[in-house]
Amino acid sequence: MTVAVTAAGGQLGRLVVEALLAAGERPVAIVRDPGKVADLAARGADVRQASYDDPAALDAALVGVDRVLLISGNEFGSRIAQHTNVIRAAERAGVELLAYTSIPRAESNSMVLAADHRGTEEVLATASVPTVLLRNSWYWENYGGAVANAAQSGVLHGAMAAGRVSGAARADYAEAAARVLTGEGHEGRVYELGGDEALTGADLASAVTEAKGVTVRYENHTQDDYTAALRAAGLEDQYAAVLADADARIGEGVLEVNTGDLAKLLGRPATSAATVFARQ
Repeated sequence: MTVAVTAAGGQLGRLVVEALLAAGERPVAIVRDPGKVADLAARGADVRQASYDDPAALDAALVGVDRVLLISGNEFGSRIAQHTNVIRAAERAGVELLAYTSIPRAESNSMVLAADHRGTEEVLATASVPTVLLRNSWYWENYGGAVANAAQSGVLHGAMAAGRVSGAARADYAEAAARVLTGEGHEGRVYELGGDEALTGADLASAVTEAKGVTVRYENHTQDDYTAALRAAGLEDQYAAVLADADARIGEGVLEVNTGDLAKLLGRPATSAATVFARQ
């Protein structure tokens, strides 16, 4: 069985390839720039070059591949078309399983970030190959910059009000994906993946306190005020707006996941926020 991972040079993709290598597989690592994953090639990964915008290259990259993990791209507004290119290439290759990294409850999730996931899932619903949805909640690593700032200022800022987020370490989601790609019985499944902790803003501040050994409190803002604060901190306007929207939608519960699917796939508890924050 040959397993391919797209966007293998990215943060999640690299971790999935590493998990597959650790499991004794020789995965196909599909990347735009093979130079970024020379270390993975040295460890046994079969590195193939292709971008989401190049159907011919995707066809070549999927030759002889049995299972594919399509990791969602980061070019907002272009992602549905790009993901569709991968889906069609997987169909032409006749793969036996196509997994996609989506977002919790994509069909109803109100995040701006969810729109491209929802559109991709609609394409997958009509695909001629078996599919599985890995609906990943937040990575605790997403708070890296906020954790560093909070450790210095004593304040963790956000716009999630009393909402809760069920996060986990990026490596947890990668390991779960690797287990799905190498396991059996996952065809047609929809996994709502989130960590064992569902944390409020105040809980996140407590996790920073535990991880960094300094007292940190949470301060909530309106979405508009939080957007302005992120822009003032140097974030590009669109990125600041997307992050603030995500935080505000967390306040509506869109990233609170209580299925236990992640821990079941891992066979262990997910990594805590404090553990991840201590590494940042």
